[in-house]
Amino acid sequence: MASPAPERASGSVQSVERAFQLLEALADAGGVATLSELSGSSGLPMPTIHRLVRTLATQGYVRQDTARRYTLGPRLIRLGETAGRLLGSWARPYLAELMEATGETANLAVLEGGEVVYVGQVQSRRSMRMFTEVGRRVQPHCTGVGKALLAQLPEDEARAVLGTQPLPAHTEFTVTDVDRLFEQLAHAREAGYVVDDQEQEIGVRCIAVTVPGAPTPTALSVSGPEARIRALEEQSGSGALVTVMQGIAKRLGDVLAP
Repeated sequence: MASPAPERASGSVQSVERAFQLLEALADAGGVATLSELSGSSGLPMPTIHRLVRTLATQGYVRQDTARRYTLGPRLIRLGETAGRLLGSWARPYLAELMEATGETANLAVLEGGEVVYVGQVQSRRSMRMFTEVGRRVQPHCTGVGKALLAQLPEDEARAVLGTQPLPAHTEFTVTDVDRLFEQLAHAREAGYVVDDQEQEIGVRCIAVTVPGAPTPTALSVSGPEARIRALEEQSGSGALVTVMQGIAKRLGDVLAP
């Protein structure tokens, strides 16, 4: 059943609204869909779909593959990359607040193309601190933010992100068993947070939470030397630390919400 069309804002341009509605429907379909599938998911009539697709294809925002399906076009990549960089800028005050509250490096990450992409960071002021270059891509199964991102997806989508190949071990602590990983994801949904305990790098511990309301799966984390993060958890209580993180994530999500 098609979703009801969103209510139009006063003064909006219907053709622009519908073009973005179509791109959203294509993204929701995994980036690939037929015209009839787009008509069913977007609720737009087929003649409108034809006109919009033709225009978007001319501009490079949609393209047709050899099976006569339509896919998101390459011209969207530049827009997404620019928006991702701006996301880190918008989030910086919240990351700085988290760093001040914990004394440890605060990170922001999103899921893109099956990988975790770090889009924002405020480093700890301590001489020994964690540093991850903004823009770095890592695998989701072995990082706190990655598992927090996977936990936001339906199980079939999360499995598709992980792929069919064996999960590689980055350290002796990396979880490489898919069933065990999904047990962690289930616990993350219930507990509201997830831990990377030296799974990406020996000596590094990370605690991550989701950013509710963000337009794409987004996660917030603090990371630092394993002993120091454990001391932080023991000092404040893991529940209190997570509550602080969730509060900051909630306010950030409110800002990012479409």
